[in-house]
Amino acid sequence: MQKVYNLLGVLGFAMSGTMAVMGVVAYTRVPSMVKNYVSNVKVELTKTILDSVPVPEVPKLPKATGPAIPSLK
Repeated sequence: MQKVYNLLGVLGFAMSGTMAVMGVVAYTRVPSMVKNYVSNVKVELTKTILDSVPVPEVPKLPKATGPAIPSLK
């Protein structure tokens, strides 16, 4: 029976160590992963919006102008 208790103690220690390591990894890696994800979403969203909005044509400038508008005094 002592061997079973020792095995359970070792397994509990291994689980606690694994959770501690995963907590440190999550604490150090998750912010950069979120920043990268948000950056990718911004790029994709910008592409989608620019593709869906039509770009108007720039009107050509006139070659000549008309007469002056009289002022109202």
